[in-house]
Amino acid sequence: MSIGFIGVGLMGGPLARNLIRAGKDVLVFDLSTDAVKRTLDAGTSGKAAGSLGDLGGCDMVFTSLPMPQHVEGVMLGEGGLLNKMNSGAVHVELSTIDPQTSVKLRDAAQEKGIGFIQCTLGKTPAHAEKAEEPLFIGGDKALYEKLSDIWPIIGSPAYYMGGVEASCAVKLISNMVGMANLAVLAEGMRAGEKAGIEKKVLVELLQDTGARSFQMDVRGPWIAAGDFNNRFGLDLALKDVRLGCEMARSWGLDLKTMEAALELYKQASSAGHGKEDCNAVYKVIGS
Repeated sequence: MSIGFIGVGLMGGPLARNLIRAGKDVLVFDLSTDAVKRTLDAGTSGKAAGSLGDLGGCDMVFTSLPMPQHVEGVMLGEGGLLNKMNSGAVHVELSTIDPQTSVKLRDAAQEKGIGFIQCTLGKTPAHAEKAEEPLFIGGDKALYEKLSDIWPIIGSPAYYMGGVEASCAVKLISNMVGMANLAVLAEGMRAGEKAGIEKKVLVELLQDTGARSFQMDVRGPWIAAGDFNNRFGLDLALKDVRLGCEMARSWGLDLKTMEAALELYKQASSAGHGKEDCNAVYKVIGS
Protein backbone atom coordinates (compact mmCIF):
# COMPACT_ATOMS: atom_id res chain seq x y z
CA MET A 1 0.00 0.00 0.00
CA SER A 2 1.35 3.40 -0.99
CA ILE A 3 0.63 6.19 1.50
CA GLY A 4 0.69 9.95 1.00
CA PHE A 5 1.00 12.26 3.99
CA ILE A 6 0.21 15.97 3.75
CA GLY A 7 1.25 18.09 6.73
CA VAL A 8 4.05 16.75 8.93
CA GLY A 9 4.14 19.38 11.64
CA LEU A 10 3.70 18.91 15.38
CA MET A 11 0.93 16.32 15.11
CA GLY A 12 1.21 14.99 11.57
CA GLY A 13 4.97 14.50 11.73
CA PRO A 14 4.93 11.89 14.52
CA LEU A 15 2.18 9.88 12.82
CA ALA A 16 4.02 9.92 9.49
CA ARG A 17 7.21 8.84 11.24
CA ASN A 18 5.35 5.95 12.90
CA LEU A 19 4.29 4.74 9.46
CA ILE A 20 7.83 5.04 8.14
CA ARG A 21 9.25 3.21 11.17
CA ALA A 22 6.78 0.42 10.42
CA GLY A 23 8.25 0.12 6.94
CA LYS A 24 5.30 1.61 5.07
CA ASP A 25 5.97 3.39 1.78
CA VAL A 26 5.17 7.01 2.64
CA LEU A 27 5.31 9.97 0.26
CA VAL A 28 5.56 13.15 2.35
CA PHE A 29 4.48 16.68 1.46
CA ASP A 30 4.83 19.81 3.59
CA LEU A 31 5.65 23.42 2.84
CA SER A 32 8.40 23.22 5.47
CA THR A 33 11.50 21.45 4.15
CA ASP A 34 12.75 21.09 7.74
CA ALA A 35 9.55 19.26 8.73
CA VAL A 36 9.93 16.92 5.76
CA LYS A 37 13.56 16.20 6.66
CA ARG A 38 12.69 15.43 10.30
CA THR A 39 10.03 13.01 9.10
CA LEU A 40 12.21 11.25 6.55
CA ASP A 41 14.98 10.80 9.11
CA ALA A 42 12.70 8.19 10.78
CA GLY A 43 13.57 5.51 8.23
CA THR A 44 14.29 4.53 4.66
CA SER A 45 10.74 3.87 3.42
CA GLY A 46 9.77 7.55 3.31
CA LYS A 47 10.27 9.88 0.35
CA ALA A 48 9.64 13.58 -0.27
CA ALA A 49 6.96 14.55 -2.79
CA GLY A 50 7.89 17.22 -5.30
CA SER A 51 4.32 18.51 -5.39
CA LEU A 52 0.87 17.74 -4.06
CA GLY A 53 -0.02 16.16 -7.37
CA ASP A 54 2.58 13.47 -6.78
CA LEU A 55 0.31 12.01 -4.10
CA GLY A 56 -2.55 11.44 -6.56
CA GLY A 57 -1.55 7.86 -7.22
CA CYS A 58 -1.35 6.84 -3.55
CA ASP A 59 -3.71 4.21 -2.18
CA MET A 60 -4.21 6.25 0.98
CA VAL A 61 -3.70 9.95 1.70
CA PHE A 62 -3.51 11.44 5.20
CA THR A 63 -4.07 15.15 5.80
CA SER A 64 -2.97 16.90 8.99
CA LEU A 65 -3.34 20.65 8.53
CA PRO A 66 -3.97 23.67 10.79
CA MET A 67 -7.33 24.99 9.56
CA PRO A 68 -10.48 23.63 7.87
CA GLN A 69 -9.89 25.92 4.91
CA HIS A 70 -6.42 24.43 4.42
CA VAL A 71 -7.85 20.92 4.13
CA GLU A 72 -10.53 22.12 1.72
CA GLY A 73 -7.93 23.98 -0.33
CA VAL A 74 -5.78 20.88 -0.69
CA MET A 75 -8.51 18.33 -1.35
CA LEU A 76 -11.46 20.10 -3.01
CA GLY A 77 -12.09 22.13 -6.14
CA GLU A 78 -10.90 21.70 -9.68
CA GLY A 79 -7.25 21.54 -8.67
CA GLY A 80 -7.89 19.53 -5.50
CA LEU A 81 -6.22 16.22 -4.84
CA LEU A 82 -9.52 14.33 -4.93
CA ASN A 83 -9.56 14.98 -8.69
CA LYS A 84 -6.17 13.27 -9.01
CA MET A 85 -6.78 10.25 -6.77
CA ASN A 86 -7.92 6.91 -8.11
CA SER A 87 -11.33 5.42 -7.40
CA GLY A 88 -11.00 3.06 -4.44
CA ALA A 89 -8.31 5.13 -2.73
CA VAL A 90 -8.87 6.44 0.81
CA HIS A 91 -8.59 9.91 2.35
CA VAL A 92 -7.89 9.88 6.12
CA GLU A 93 -8.40 13.33 7.62
CA LEU A 94 -6.54 13.94 10.91
CA SER A 95 -7.02 17.68 11.41
CA THR A 96 -9.14 19.33 14.08
CA ILE A 97 -12.00 20.62 11.94
CA ASP A 98 -15.71 21.31 12.31
CA PRO A 99 -18.31 18.64 11.54
CA GLN A 100 -19.69 20.56 8.57
CA THR A 101 -16.32 20.61 6.82
CA SER A 102 -15.82 16.91 7.49
CA VAL A 103 -19.21 16.11 5.95
CA LYS A 104 -18.30 18.21 2.90
CA LEU A 105 -15.04 16.29 2.49
CA ARG A 106 -16.80 12.95 2.94
CA ASP A 107 -19.46 13.76 0.36
CA ALA A 108 -16.91 15.03 -2.16
CA ALA A 109 -14.82 11.87 -1.73
CA GLN A 110 -17.84 9.63 -2.17
CA GLU A 111 -18.72 11.35 -5.44
CA LYS A 112 -15.28 10.33 -6.74
CA GLY A 113 -15.52 6.76 -5.46
CA ILE A 114 -12.96 7.52 -2.77
CA GLY A 115 -13.27 6.33 0.83
CA PHE A 116 -13.22 8.91 3.62
CA ILE A 117 -12.31 8.53 7.28
CA GLN A 118 -12.23 11.31 9.87
CA CYS A 119 -9.66 10.45 12.54
CA THR A 120 -9.16 13.07 15.24
CA LEU A 121 -6.41 12.83 17.83
CA GLY A 122 -6.76 12.93 21.58
CA LYS A 123 -3.46 13.92 23.19
CA THR A 124 -0.10 15.59 22.55
CA PRO A 125 2.71 15.36 19.97
CA ALA A 126 4.78 13.47 22.57
CA HIS A 127 2.06 10.81 22.81
CA ALA A 128 1.79 10.74 19.01
CA GLU A 129 5.53 10.07 18.65
CA LYS A 130 5.12 6.91 20.74
CA ALA A 131 1.92 5.83 18.94
CA GLU A 132 0.02 6.42 22.20
CA GLU A 133 -2.38 8.95 20.69
CA PRO A 134 -6.08 8.05 21.18
CA LEU A 135 -7.80 7.94 17.80
CA PHE A 136 -11.45 9.01 17.45
CA ILE A 137 -12.48 7.56 14.12
CA GLY A 138 -15.63 8.27 12.11
CA GLY A 139 -16.82 7.06 8.73
CA ASP A 140 -17.93 3.88 7.03
CA LYS A 141 -17.50 1.03 9.53
CA ALA A 142 -16.48 -1.50 6.89
CA LEU A 143 -13.69 0.84 5.78
CA TYR A 144 -12.67 1.45 9.40
CA GLU A 145 -12.37 -2.32 9.88
CA LYS A 146 -10.54 -2.78 6.57
CA LEU A 147 -7.84 -0.41 7.82
CA SER A 148 -7.50 -2.16 11.18
CA ASP A 149 -3.80 -2.84 10.61
CA ILE A 150 -3.08 0.89 10.16
CA TRP A 151 -4.61 2.24 13.38
CA PRO A 152 -2.19 0.59 15.86
CA ILE A 153 0.75 1.95 13.86
CA ILE A 154 -0.31 5.57 14.21
CA GLY A 155 -1.98 5.54 17.63
CA SER A 156 -3.81 3.68 20.36
CA PRO A 157 -6.49 3.05 21.41
CA ALA A 158 -8.72 3.42 18.36
CA TYR A 159 -12.33 4.33 19.12
CA TYR A 160 -14.95 3.90 16.40
CA MET A 161 -17.30 6.87 16.80
CA GLY A 162 -19.80 6.16 14.03
CA GLY A 163 -20.30 9.20 11.79
CA VAL A 164 -17.63 11.72 10.89
CA GLU A 165 -19.57 14.39 12.83
CA ALA A 166 -19.02 12.53 16.10
CA SER A 167 -15.30 12.17 15.37
CA CYS A 168 -14.97 15.93 14.96
CA ALA A 169 -17.21 16.73 17.92
CA VAL A 170 -15.31 14.66 20.48
CA LYS A 171 -12.04 16.42 19.61
CA LEU A 172 -13.60 19.87 19.73
CA ILE A 173 -15.31 19.11 23.03
CA SER A 174 -12.04 17.76 24.42
CA ASN A 175 -10.15 20.89 23.41
CA MET A 176 -12.86 23.23 24.66
CA VAL A 177 -12.82 21.55 28.07
CA GLY A 178 -9.01 21.43 28.15
CA MET A 179 -8.53 25.06 27.16
CA ALA A 180 -11.25 26.29 29.54
CA ASN A 181 -9.51 24.25 32.24
CA LEU A 182 -6.20 25.91 31.36
CA ALA A 183 -7.76 29.37 31.52
CA VAL A 184 -9.19 28.61 34.98
CA LEU A 185 -5.79 27.29 36.09
CA ALA A 186 -4.15 30.52 34.90
CA GLU A 187 -6.70 32.55 36.86
CA GLY A 188 -6.06 30.43 39.94
CA MET A 189 -2.31 30.97 39.67
CA ARG A 190 -2.84 34.72 39.41
CA ALA A 191 -5.01 34.54 42.54
CA GLY A 192 -2.28 32.55 44.28
CA GLU A 193 0.23 35.25 43.44
CA LYS A 194 -1.99 37.84 45.11
CA ALA A 195 -2.09 35.58 48.18
CA GLY A 196 1.71 35.52 48.24
CA ILE A 197 2.10 31.88 47.23
CA GLU A 198 5.04 31.06 44.99
CA LYS A 199 3.75 29.64 41.70
CA LYS A 200 5.73 26.38 41.78
CA VAL A 201 4.59 25.71 45.35
CA LEU A 202 0.98 26.47 44.46
CA VAL A 203 1.00 23.96 41.58
CA GLU A 204 2.46 21.27 43.85
CA LEU A 205 -0.15 21.94 46.53
CA LEU A 206 -3.06 21.99 44.09
CA GLN A 207 -1.97 18.68 42.59
CA ASP A 208 -2.95 17.09 45.91
CA THR A 209 -6.48 18.53 45.75
CA GLY A 210 -9.61 18.31 43.65
CA ALA A 211 -8.18 21.06 41.44
CA ARG A 212 -5.76 18.63 39.80
CA SER A 213 -6.04 18.18 36.03
CA PHE A 214 -4.07 17.20 32.95
CA GLN A 215 -3.43 20.88 32.18
CA MET A 216 -2.20 21.46 35.74
CA ASP A 217 0.16 18.50 35.57
CA VAL A 218 1.54 19.47 32.16
CA ARG A 219 1.25 23.23 31.83
CA GLY A 220 1.13 24.33 35.46
CA PRO A 221 4.89 23.76 35.92
CA TRP A 222 5.59 25.52 32.63
CA ILE A 223 3.65 28.59 33.74
CA ALA A 224 5.42 28.51 37.11
CA ALA A 225 8.79 28.41 35.31
CA GLY A 226 7.85 31.16 32.86
CA ASP A 227 8.09 28.65 30.00
CA PHE A 228 5.78 29.62 27.15
CA ASN A 229 7.61 27.80 24.35
CA ASN A 230 5.15 26.59 21.73
CA ARG A 231 4.05 22.98 22.16
CA PHE A 232 0.44 23.63 21.18
CA GLY A 233 0.12 27.16 19.89
CA LEU A 234 -2.31 29.63 21.39
CA ASP A 235 -3.71 30.54 17.99
CA LEU A 236 -4.44 26.86 17.32
CA ALA A 237 -6.14 26.60 20.72
CA LEU A 238 -8.17 29.68 19.84
CA LYS A 239 -9.18 28.08 16.55
CA ASP A 240 -10.32 24.90 18.27
CA VAL A 241 -12.33 26.68 20.96
CA ARG A 242 -13.89 28.93 18.30
CA LEU A 243 -14.90 25.95 16.16
CA GLY A 244 -16.28 24.19 19.22
CA CYS A 245 -18.34 27.18 20.27
CA GLU A 246 -19.64 27.60 16.72
CA MET A 247 -20.60 23.92 16.70
CA ALA A 248 -22.45 24.29 20.01
CA ARG A 249 -24.26 27.43 18.85
CA SER A 250 -25.39 25.59 15.70
CA TRP A 251 -27.09 23.11 18.06
CA GLY A 252 -28.77 25.91 20.02
CA LEU A 253 -26.44 25.52 23.02
CA ASP A 254 -25.19 28.50 25.01
CA LEU A 255 -21.99 27.25 26.66
CA LYS A 256 -21.21 30.26 28.83
CA THR A 257 -17.96 28.98 30.36
CA MET A 258 -16.57 27.96 26.96
CA GLU A 259 -17.59 31.31 25.47
CA ALA A 260 -15.79 33.12 28.32
CA ALA A 261 -12.67 31.03 27.65
CA LEU A 262 -12.94 31.89 23.96
CA GLU A 263 -12.82 35.60 24.80
CA LEU A 264 -9.68 35.11 26.93
CA TYR A 265 -7.88 33.32 24.10
CA LYS A 266 -8.96 36.04 21.67
CA GLN A 267 -7.53 38.64 24.05
CA ALA A 268 -4.24 36.73 24.37
CA SER A 269 -3.94 36.38 20.60
CA SER A 270 -4.66 40.07 20.08
CA ALA A 271 -1.96 40.87 22.64
CA GLY A 272 0.60 39.10 20.42
CA HIS A 273 0.85 35.72 22.15
CA GLY A 274 -0.59 33.63 19.33
CA LYS A 275 2.69 31.90 18.43
CA GLU A 276 3.48 31.00 22.04
CA ASP A 277 2.11 27.94 23.82
CA CYS A 278 -1.55 28.11 24.75
CA ASN A 279 -0.46 28.51 28.38
CA ALA A 280 0.38 32.12 27.43
CA VAL A 281 -3.30 32.85 28.15
CA TYR A 282 -1.90 33.32 31.66
CA LYS A 283 -0.24 36.54 30.49
CA VAL A 284 -3.53 38.37 29.97
CA ILE A 285 -5.21 37.25 33.18
CA GLY A 286 -5.77 40.28 35.37
CA SER A 287 -4.47 42.69 32.72
